[in-house]
Amino acid sequence: MKFTVEYEQEEDGRWLAEVKELPGVLVYGKDPDDAASRAQALALRVIADRLENGESAPSLMFTFEMA
Repeated sequence: MKFTVEYEQEEDGRWLAEVKELPGVLVYGKDPDDAASRAQALALRVIADRLENGESAPSLMFTFEMA
C-alpha cells in the first residue's frame, strides 16, 4: 500500500501532516520535515498495533504532497 503524507502550514505557523490512508494519523510539527517525520512514526505505530492485534498490515511506501 502506498501512503500519502499531506502537509500544510497553519495560520499560527505550525505544520500539520496527515496520512490519508490511515484514519487518525494527524500530527503537528515545527516545520514540514518535522511534521512528515512525526506522521510517518505515528503511521508505523498504528500499523504495528494492527499487527499485534492480528489485523493485516500493508507494505510500507510513503509519498509526500503539499496540501
